[in-house]
Amino acid sequence: MVLLHSPTTFVAEHNHGDRGWTGGLARLAALIGWLFLLMGGVHAQDAHTESVVVVSGVSDSTVFGVGNSVRITGTVKQGAMALGGDVIVEGVVEGDVATIGGSVIQLPGSRIGGDVIVLGGTYRAHDASPLRNAKSTTIMYAGYQQELRDMMRNPTGLFSPRWTPTYLGTRLLVVLFWFIVALAFTSAMPGTISRGVARLQLTSVRVAAIGLIGVVVLFVSVLVCLWIMPEPIQVFVGLFALLLWIVASLFGRVILYAATGKWLQRKYVPFGKNSEAVALLLGTSFWVLLTSLPYVWPFMAAFILIISFGLALTARYRKTVSV
Repeated sequence: MVLLHSPTTFVAEHNHGDRGWTGGLARLAALIGWLFLLMGGVHAQDAHTESVVVVSGVSDSTVFGVGNSVRITGTVKQGAMALGGDVIVEGVVEGDVATIGGSVIQLPGSRIGGDVIVLGGTYRAHDASPLRNAKSTTIMYAGYQQELRDMMRNPTGLFSPRWTPTYLGTRLLVVLFWFIVALAFTSAMPGTISRGVARLQLTSVRVAAIGLIGVVVLFVSVLVCLWIMPEPIQVFVGLFALLLWIVASLFGRVILYAATGKWLQRKYVPFGKNSEAVALLLGTSFWVLLTSLPYVWPFMAAFILIISFGLALTARYRKTVSV
């Protein structure tokens, strides 16, 4: 991060016979086919036509541009903001100027009286000494401009990812990452992971209920603490909540992936029945696939979070089974 001044600028840049093989592979193919049918719901998104809102004369309110750029040729008494576009200042803006997924461009002779906030783009002033308030601040995060622009113009794109080669490569890396993490956890804590898998298989509803309650209580508690507690306690509570979320996510995901992989081995995969690595790879791939499906992934991500918290909060709980 680089800090500049005048005005202040922040820049962040798994042995069955033939029948077993045939039946198992058929079921597995049917499962994968069903999942990929869901993927077929992804359509290419049409490109948005660039449009510019021109503000001339005198405006006493804040000027907004949603999905387009804003060009100010007159005077704006409040501020100007563009979501998914640029803010081009030819005249005067007496308040703040902000944009997400675009840039702020200050043309020669124009004036900006407030702060400049840019997320995804840049702030460009054509004058060597732009007309700015000496006490004003420029906050700029330069990066991912096109991604932020697309998100602002088409928010539903968050729920329907584009199946590009880059996206598929990223998902493969995610599978590899979580497979290595799960393998490491299973090797380091085999007994803990095995008990977690058994707990999830025997008391899944109970684990989910505890996890849901835990997530809600944690979220509400953090909000309350950040609202009424002094700053040192806010920092402590925030770090504690972040640590709990990380530990629960790692621990819970590994158990969920292992339990899912073992279930897939029993139901659909006729090889690697005694292989922990095969089970982990199957479970990891299955959940990464689910969290990549359009419009489905937010529910899958929430489910993983709830189960993870439930497993973490019931780590000392043991189910007694009578034989």
